[in-house]
Amino acid sequence: MRKKIISFIDFFYPPVRKLMPEQTFRYAVCGGINTLLGLLIYYMGFHYIFDKENFDAGIIVFKPHNASLFLAGCFSFTFGFILNKFLVFSDSYLKGRIQLFRYFLSFILNLVINYFVLNLFIEYLHVEAFLSQIIATIIVIIISYTTQKKFTFRVNNPIINDQKISDHKTV
Repeated sequence: MRKKIISFIDFFYPPVRKLMPEQTFRYAVCGGINTLLGLLIYYMGFHYIFDKENFDAGIIVFKPHNASLFLAGCFSFTFGFILNKFLVFSDSYLKGRIQLFRYFLSFILNLVINYFVLNLFIEYLHVEAFLSQIIATIIVIIISYTTQKKFTFRVNNPIINDQKISDHKTV
């Protein structure tokens, strides 16, 4: 199944081959799907589930845009990890549990950034909630790709690379 999905994604790669590496293209496709899912859940949460009303979670009361952000985040976290692990960064040397932990750290960083940008646009700049979420998402995507490529799903193993270098030195 994984190979079929990758083949389907890669079918659309040739027209953009000169613009970006294959892995970046796969990330863009998978990230785009995950982003659309997140935005859809955010919109549904804001307009229908929380009905633009505060949500009392017992311990804390969430404003509707924040409750919708966390709801969408739950789905995006799970779906995004699966897509990235198996379709985008499948050649990572890291164990799955390490990837999941690192993905969680990256996700929390992105969620915090999203939270502050979203609240800045809604509460201080008075931009409509869904448009604010779109702007926040664009900012988070840029940060997310970098952290996932360099940290969460790292491909180059620095320990192995150092050993290869030292193995080739002459004494």
